[in-house]
Amino acid sequence: MTTPDGTPTPRYSPPERQTAIAALEGSQFDTLVVGAGINGAVAAAALAGSGVRTAVVDRGDFAGGVSSHSSNLAWGGIKYLESGEWRLVRKLCRSRNRLMDAYPSTVREIRFFTSIRKGFRMWSVFVWLGALLYWFMGNCRMAAPRYLSKQRIQREAPVVAADGVVGGLEYSDCYLYDNDSRFVFNFVRQAADAGALAVNYLAVEQLEWLPEEACWLATLRDRVSDRVLTLRARSVINATGPDTDLLNERVGVETEHRHVLSKGIHLIVDRVTPVRKVLTFFASDGRLFFVIPMGPKTCIGTTDTPVDDPSVGVTPTDRDFVLANANNLLDLPEPLTAKDVIAERVGVRPLAVAGDTAGRDWVQLSRKHQIEVDRERAFVSVFGGKLTDCLNVGDELVSVVESLGVTIPNPGAIWFGEDGPRCRAKFMARAHAMDLDALTPSSASEPLSVRFWRRYGRSAFDLLDVIASDLTEAEHVLTDAEYTRAELRLIARREWIVELSDFLRRRSKISQVVRREILQTDPGLEELAEMLVGSAAAAQVAAFRAR
Repeated sequence: MTTPDGTPTPRYSPPERQTAIAALEGSQFDTLVVGAGINGAVAAAALAGSGVRTAVVDRGDFAGGVSSHSSNLAWGGIKYLESGEWRLVRKLCRSRNRLMDAYPSTVREIRFFTSIRKGFRMWSVFVWLGALLYWFMGNCRMAAPRYLSKQRIQREAPVVAADGVVGGLEYSDCYLYDNDSRFVFNFVRQAADAGALAVNYLAVEQLEWLPEEACWLATLRDRVSDRVLTLRARSVINATGPDTDLLNERVGVETEHRHVLSKGIHLIVDRVTPVRKVLTFFASDGRLFFVIPMGPKTCIGTTDTPVDDPSVGVTPTDRDFVLANANNLLDLPEPLTAKDVIAERVGVRPLAVAGDTAGRDWVQLSRKHQIEVDRERAFVSVFGGKLTDCLNVGDELVSVVESLGVTIPNPGAIWFGEDGPRCRAKFMARAHAMDLDALTPSSASEPLSVRFWRRYGRSAFDLLDVIASDLTEAEHVLTDAEYTRAELRLIARREWIVELSDFLRRRSKISQVVRREILQTDPGLEELAEMLVGSAAAAQVAAFRAR
């Protein structure tokens, strides 16, 4: 981002980030985790929660890449039944259930409403039988699937275009109430709370194995101050997502697996239906196509396009594909056009492959994660994976690091999950006693107490104290976004905000559901920036408004 005169926009380094950098310099760690997407975040949380001295760094913001461009779903992979990956589906279903149990406020059940059109590769009743099998593979934890006749589809979801529909089904999976990058960030926050040192915008410039010391010497550059520092680590976890192969090449690590990249895009538009279900279709090319509730908006996609470079954008062809399928599959008053698009999500999915992929069906490539270890130099590479499977990745990496000779002080520690029901009950009792929910703005989608607990857990007690002493702290700062002054102060202290986009795009989904031109003119933008990025506020706001 640049200022109106073309110079780079100054970044801001909050106090907690500065403290972490000072503690990193010259220190020795058991494990250095490079990359803080979902794999790196759970690695750091699992290791720190198990008592391992851990550092986690990312050259950009936490969850700034692949992990901020998903469909916001935590699903068991029903589509993999067709490719015969039954073990993977069973594993993902169990992982989804585990997430739902661990994060009941965030990972929630939602119904998927699927319509089947004439000429599809299998009869709709067979698809329903597959959903029934899927339900059993998930231990029948959620509502049972239903077979849908064409008439029932028209009655319950009239927005679905009826032409050519012969039937369908309804089944359950899970979605993330807030957004994917917020979910990933909370693992980073859990890691820090457990003693890890976490720093964003800190790039690894060099990794050198020191055989005489049996450790890695890491040279890092702070992309805010341009300062260079070093640290030592007994082991390194490469969790850089699409850049895993590049980092391995730089340090001379050879692996059986590598990544191939698939570009996926979603378009966000004003809500197209009041039906609070994920409408699921098969697009014109036979791939799954979703219409997903996203707060007051709707998220539509996705594509699955092979690419070679992780630096991708939305092309006119991508946009036209999504809009054309949406207009064909939905019965809308007016066709969606590019002018209706509020925001776009685009990223690559790194798929783990071994050997030659020539002749293999691209869409059927496995989404399983793979972990490879260079034991001689204590270097771990993580390939592929899905958000749904993240807890398993964390557990596996603790075992791998232990196998490299690192002592695990707290084996079997529970390193994930929301604070317990007693803590939540105590919070709700205090919120009720001070009548917090009476302060909820009339435009809000949920009571303040519910929102505070889901986003911040036990840290939400701080919000109660602040609001009790000053009721204006419960007011929303931005007109069309549900964040109070008290929340922004907490975020400024605990969430490493370096650029406004760290908050607007990743810690929250504001820039995905509020049009940029509305945000640019919002009277609360300056106040928000001053709280979050301090001395860099004026320059960052000017740059944001100039884009």
